[in-house]
Amino acid sequence: MMGVNFLKWQEYYLSLSNFNTYVFIVVRRIVVNQNVNSPPVALVTGASSGFGLLVSVALAREGYRVIASMRNMQNKEMLATVAREAGVYDRIEVISLDVTDFAAVESVVNDVSNRYGRIDVLVNNAGFVVGGFVEELTLEEWERQFATNFFGLVAVTKAVLPIMRTQRSGKIINISSISGRVGFPAMGPYVASKFAVEGFSESLRLEMLPYGVYVVLIEPGSFKTNIWSKGLQGVSVRSGSPYEKEMKTIMQYVNRVAKTAPPPDEVIRQIIKVVQSPTPHLRYPVGRGVTLTLRLKNWLPWKWWEWIVMKSLKQK
Repeated sequence: MMGVNFLKWQEYYLSLSNFNTYVFIVVRRIVVNQNVNSPPVALVTGASSGFGLLVSVALAREGYRVIASMRNMQNKEMLATVAREAGVYDRIEVISLDVTDFAAVESVVNDVSNRYGRIDVLVNNAGFVVGGFVEELTLEEWERQFATNFFGLVAVTKAVLPIMRTQRSGKIINISSISGRVGFPAMGPYVASKFAVEGFSESLRLEMLPYGVYVVLIEPGSFKTNIWSKGLQGVSVRSGSPYEKEMKTIMQYVNRVAKTAPPPDEVIRQIIKVVQSPTPHLRYPVGRGVTLTLRLKNWLPWKWWEWIVMKSLKQK
């Protein structure tokens, strides 16, 4: 594939060689069109499982060349298996990427741009959950949560922005959560990181609209993915903690919700609709009861809202 740098070299070379204007324009158009006619390229972070894995396969089905990144390459076989079953294995390239390694992020994005000459879609999905009560969580745990969920997302986005701005098109899809709009006890670090993603995305959306780049937030409710099970496995309170009773109640609530959570298909369908839309909205709440929850929080007096939350936690 011929990228932007090669295009500039072609223009420079032909000008120095005193080719006539007609030949110059024809050759320049050929170079550009080879880029335009190549398959669109999507970069997905956190593709080893859950939304990231499924959206990688879905984008490949839509004709995208998918660069599916993951921190732990030992998990790549699951993606490979699903891709083979879907008949899109040859359209997905699995790469290693830790989004908290900013130098690696720059290197990966530059490599993708140099090889394919474009990045049309970025899906920022990498993330995990740190749970616990604020008093008992260490600052290191807070830093670890924000390093991946927020600063990693910012790093990948910043690396992609010059490419999308130059090509004057692109979609940056940030996988947020209903937790980016609604607080929940014992989830402070996760909730705060998603609130940060929401504010960042609002600002970036307004910065990039003049360049034809759309920033979009996907806000899922509860779905059957392993992000919660992985995060909550590490949640505990010390013996004799003043929060022991409350944590037990919260864990019972989370487990109850997880048992009835639907598969993530609805989220994947929504992401594909965003990719296909020429002018997508900023926010897409997805999932059972999510829209109602957001409306209640926004419309009700805060005292009423917190009463509803506390009462729901105590339900058996």
